[in-house]
Amino acid sequence: MEETGGVGGASAYGASLAGGGFDFHKFAKQPHTIVRFLSWIFSIVVFSCITAEGFVNKSHSPDAHCVFNQNDSACHYAVGIGVIAFLACFFFLLLDAYMPLMSNAKERKYAVMADLGFSVVWTFLWFVCFCLLTSQWSRTIDVRGIPKDAARSAIAFSFFSIATWGILTYFALGRYRRGVADVTQSIYAESPPEQHTPYPPTYAPSAYTPTTYSPYPSSAPDDFQQPPFTPSTITTTQPQGEYQPPNY
Repeated sequence: MEETGGVGGASAYGASLAGGGFDFHKFAKQPHTIVRFLSWIFSIVVFSCITAEGFVNKSHSPDAHCVFNQNDSACHYAVGIGVIAFLACFFFLLLDAYMPLMSNAKERKYAVMADLGFSVVWTFLWFVCFCLLTSQWSRTIDVRGIPKDAARSAIAFSFFSIATWGILTYFALGRYRRGVADVTQSIYAESPPEQHTPYPPTYAPSAYTPTTYSPYPSSAPDDFQQPPFTPSTITTTQPQGEYQPPNY
């Protein structure tokens, strides 16, 4: 569905329709922009602490190992998650800035869905990273020569990243729901449903008066009523005198 203008303050998927231009101050004050910038900073802290001071070598060994219980996989995992989160935050910041310039609602839908999916996955991966670093740090016995502040900072900011990416997931889900509602509303505005006359038609109370009937039986005389049945008297004449047979 093509959207061709921003008339009446209409919006789709959390951004005004195409044609409104880019407002940097409004973009910078948006909640999801602030939280995404914080996620960007937290990812920098995590992978920079590990890459700078996360690998140390013992006095008797020239090889450097991870400060988290000498588990190199834990450090590599945290660095990888942090670097990808850093690049993703930068990419989605540019995508949010470009969103008002998109004229196609499907493109906006795909952008919001990508933001939602990535935020859900990285919330889970940051949770795994926090649990892994905390577990390996608690098992680290010999902490001599280990920069403790860097290790603790990596653990703390991995925990903060769980919160920020969870908030980004919530914001992305809200933008997706609002976008679906805005598109549905615009479709109904362009082609409203047909109005049908109810059948049968309704009448006003004064337009129809029911017929009243007199109660039955009525006291008025009924011309069609038959008279009561009276038995008729039939008189038979008996012959006087004795019976005389006929003469042949």
